[in-house]
Amino acid sequence: MWQDIAHNLQSKLADLSHALSFAPAWAVTFVIVVVAFIVAWVIHAVVLITLRRLLRNRRPYLRTILEATKDPIRFALLIIAMVIALPTAPVEADTESIFAKILTLATICLAGWIALTVLKIGASLYLLRFRIDVDDNLLARKHITQVRVLVRAFDTVILLLTLGFALMTFDSVRQFGVSLFASAGVAGVVFGLAAQPVLSNLIAGVQLAVTQPIRLEDAVTVQNEYGWIEEINATYVVIRLWDLRRLIVPLNYFIQQPFYNWTRQAAANIGSVLLYLDYTAPVDSIREKAADFVTQSKIDGKIVNVQVTNTNAQAMEVRVLVTATNTGSTADLCAELREKLIGFLQREHPDSLPRRRNEVFEAPSRKPDGPPRAAS
Repeated sequence: MWQDIAHNLQSKLADLSHALSFAPAWAVTFVIVVVAFIVAWVIHAVVLITLRRLLRNRRPYLRTILEATKDPIRFALLIIAMVIALPTAPVEADTESIFAKILTLATICLAGWIALTVLKIGASLYLLRFRIDVDDNLLARKHITQVRVLVRAFDTVILLLTLGFALMTFDSVRQFGVSLFASAGVAGVVFGLAAQPVLSNLIAGVQLAVTQPIRLEDAVTVQNEYGWIEEINATYVVIRLWDLRRLIVPLNYFIQQPFYNWTRQAAANIGSVLLYLDYTAPVDSIREKAADFVTQSKIDGKIVNVQVTNTNAQAMEVRVLVTATNTGSTADLCAELREKLIGFLQREHPDSLPRRRNEVFEAPSRKPDGPPRAAS
């Protein structure tokens, strides 16, 4: 069918070229190319509308693929239309070589575009099975992080290859490349030193995708700042801090420097509530009340343990460990439990709050003509 359409289009364009033989060659060529482009555009629009109607309200992922590939397909049809139209146009040999060069460059760009589109569609289809908006999303974050980082790395490689093939179509650039490779000793060293930060971050990105010391939405502490991994880009990571600031960190930092990852093994983590109380504080009552508060809370959590973890001359340190389904819930549960325990102690055991003890001695009184008298 497509061969018949191409043959009919070429014969119609040949008839049009013959009918416009009285006009200048450049004008005839322009009209033929424009007509071919219009025909290709209309064919693409008709096919696209037909497929949208067929896929309406069924198989949404096919509709997504159709929308993602419509622009590359349109560009491909325009290239095919130009290939069909050029033999019917009255062009000279030099002009024909220029058009051939343009078609070659367009085809290389189309190949790179198709590769990028296929890569993104494949990654999207693979990630459809994972949901990050659930409480236990460790597996989802692992795969989403790995796929996104690798997609960005492959995007960079595809763009570089496309640009390289496009430049190599020019003879001057090809000869320059050959001469450059012939004397690439010093130039390679200089380029390597200049590009070391960029290349190290790109390589670190691949390492992060494979080993995964961090994942999307991991809770981390970096440079004494607590936050969540929001983005992992080709050369840097964006960390969303608790106060909505953004900390931008190079990728190679996570390969070369130590940091805390609170959700490395699971989405949930353990939070601590520290209370500094007087030695008369009833630890057993605090343990029971903490368990009751966690049970009554709207946050799904549980008590790990309640212990006296330290003492000093003024107070003892009571630590309450709790856990919830994710880091945000754990932080909220810790804040709620801390507030309720302080209120409980204020109401029922006010003497348990930390106090500073001082012994007060009354100064001895003196009689005018006698020895000092001790205080009674």
